[in-house]
Amino acid sequence: QVQLVESGGGLVQAGGSLRLSCAASGRTVSIYGMGWFRQAPGKEREFVAFISWSGSSTSYADSVKGRFTISRDNAKNTVDLQMNSLKPEDTAVYYCAAKVTLVSRYDYWGQGTQVTVSS
Repeated sequence: QVQLVESGGGLVQAGGSLRLSCAASGRTVSIYGMGWFRQAPGKEREFVAFISWSGSSTSYADSVKGRFTISRDNAKNTVDLQMNSLKPEDTAVYYCAAKVTLVSRYDYWGQGTQVTVSS
């Protein structure tokens, strides 16, 4: 089992920045990669960013490319999401998730952290 705990959400004005962190514990040796997702009220959950556990591979949704950066801290077993130039449409509950293979679904999810961007 893998446990994931997000932190770092909050309220920020448009154009501002926030940094989210996801701490992984438990059987982290089984993790292939980590992703960030978000879900806005009344909308489906959507993919935001992915990073392989080694940190060698990353990918981003087009809507956040150039504004968000995903990174790994091997010593702390954390995955961070640096969010810059935030827009009101970035408002959502942000979740981190872990998958154990390249093609598997995301097996483990955190509880989510609220990000609110005011205009």
